[in-house]
This record gives sequence, C-alpha cells and structure tokens, in this order.
Amino acid sequence: MMKIGIPKEIKNNENRVGMTPAGVAELIRHGHQVLVQHTAGVGSGFNDAAYESVGAKIMPSIEEVYAAADMIVKVKEPIEPEYPLIRKDQVVFTYFHFACDKPLTDAMIKSHAVCIAYETVEKADHSLPLLIPMSEVAGRMAAQNGAYYLQKTKGGKGKLMAGAPGVMPAKVLVLGGGTVGEAAARIAAGMGADVIITDISLPKLKQLAAYMPPNVHTLYSSEHNIRQQLHDVDVVIGSVLVPGDAAPHLITRDMLGLMEPGTVLVDVAIDQGGCFETSHPTTHSDPTYITDGILHYAVANIPGAVPNTSTIALTNATLRYAIQLADKGWRQACKDDPALMKGVNMADGKVTYEAVAKVWGLEYTPLVL
Repeated sequence: MMKIGIPKEIKNNENRVGMTPAGVAELIRHGHQVLVQHTAGVGSGFNDAAYESVGAKIMPSIEEVYAAADMIVKVKEPIEPEYPLIRKDQVVFTYFHFACDKPLTDAMIKSHAVCIAYETVEKADHSLPLLIPMSEVAGRMAAQNGAYYLQKTKGGKGKLMAGAPGVMPAKVLVLGGGTVGEAAARIAAGMGADVIITDISLPKLKQLAAYMPPNVHTLYSSEHNIRQQLHDVDVVIGSVLVPGDAAPHLITRDMLGLMEPGTVLVDVAIDQGGCFETSHPTTHSDPTYITDGILHYAVANIPGAVPNTSTIALTNATLRYAIQLADKGWRQACKDDPALMKGVNMADGKVTYEAVAKVWGLEYTPLVL
C-alpha cells in the first residue's frame, strides 16, 4: 500500500486539484490510501464529502499531507512555502517546468525527492500524453482571451474577432502547430477570425491544411515570414514547445515596433520561459501588461481559470500513470514504461533530464534503474 497525498494548490488563483474523487476512488480500489487536504477540491467543484464518500482521508493542513504521503500528486510546481515540506525519496508527480525556474530546480535538487514531471512524460511517437489535456484547454482559452483583450476597454484595438457584415474579421497569427496551436486556431476560426498557423514541419502543415476550417491558412515558420505578418495582425498566440527546455523567442522586442498599438500577444509557452522576448509571467488576478504599446497576456496557469473542466481532463490523463507508480513503486513503474521514465527529471539530488541540466549548466546524470 502506498500513501498518496493530494495537497491544496497554493499558487495565485490556482483552483485546480491534483485528482478528482473519481480518480481517488480508483487508487483506493487498488489498495492505496489517499490523503486529501481539507478543501483541496472546492475550487474545482469537489467538496471534502465527495472525497470522503469514495474512501479518502481528509487532512487538515498541507504540512500533514506532505509529512504522511509517500507520493504527492498535484497540478502546479511546488512554490517556495512547499520546498521545506518535500523530503528525500518522496515522489512528487506534477507539472514542474524546471527550465524556467532556477530556484525551484535548486530546491528540488536539495530535497533529494523523486521529481516526475507531467510535461516530459513522452511516448515513443514523441507525443506528450500528460501535457495534451492542459494544452487543449490552454489553446482554446488562448483564443478566447485574445478575443476578450482585443476589446478597446481591455487595452486592445477595439476589434471583434468575427468582424461584421461589411467589416473584415480580426487577423490571428498562431505560432506553432502542436496541440495548443491547433486548439487555438480552431477556436479562433470558429469565432470567425482570419487565422494563420505556422510550423517548421511541412508534414504538420500539410496535415493542418487538410482538416482545418477554410479560414485557417498555413505558413512555414521563419523569422522573415513571421515579420511579414505583423504589420496588420490583431492577435498573436505563442504556442511553441521544446519538451523540458526553454521556449525559443519567436517574437523579439524589435518586432513589437512592426505591430499596431493594441495588438494582443497571448504567450501560452510562458511556463517554459515564453516565446516572446518581452514576456514575463503574470497571474489571473493581474493578467496583462503593455510593452511598447502591445498588450501581453502571459498567465502561467491558463487552465486554472476553468478548474472543473481542467481537473477532470487532467485526471483522465494522469490516473493510469499514478496507478502504475503506486502499484509498482516509481523504479519498477519506470522500468516497465519508457514514457514514464522520461518524466523523471530528478532523483536522489541528481538532474536526470538532459534539457533541464543544459539550460542551467548543471551536471546531467542519466537515470539508471
């Protein structure tokens, strides 16, 4: 039996929770004990009684959850108040995004915990099964937020995404044709915008061209091509991901001068450092800022605004891996599943994911099981 802890998220305006009552019920069915912090699920629409009804034990404080649990299952990376609660050999299964957070990286090395990052669990086909559900939500919301902040009263140009009879629709540029980009382009197109989606993969562009709505156009991603689109673009959605590594800056500061004031930049890659040079993380309580007349939206936990949908979608993806970890222990589970093994970013005080080591100039130690 493993003791699995579900703490309450304490990041700004983070209302998701690491697991739904339905997911907790499955872990208990496998013979494990699940410890849920008091009110951990309330923000997602799941009260303590819902967890108790499936057999979870409600714990009064975050300190008690961390102290008792062999494995912590959560949503966002631990923040500073949580660092001292994490101990040697404790498994922490969550989004980490180490490549854009040196203090977190240093703290987790010091803790000697086993850090398994959702975002680097990777299948043989290079798909990222634990990033996909939140990427789908973030992409959909990126288009919604782009439309919202395009309003003049919110700092934008005062344009409607769909335009109006006799009035051209907004122009949306989506950088990156992955899960986020696809979702963003589809929603923006559904709103009636004129959408351009870029990627460096010709097969991906061919695929997108085949099944996207007719108001979505594909463009090969290069600095020259991006610059050409900026003079009349209304919304730019940045969705480029390099697994485990920092995102590349596809919009540099000088490019802001090519855009009209009130253009909206939505940086979905901000968890990995952002793909706009002028991006810095914002929060749901203070989501935007203006640089050189250009509105930036760079909330680091976009899906946290729709926690009920997000928590259910995330649990649907993470549960099978959490069960493997609990049933077999992390070493055997990773031996049996190469995708899960790629999720191990740190163990025993060593960095076991090469991209993280490289970005911070740390020693890389390949994981040996």
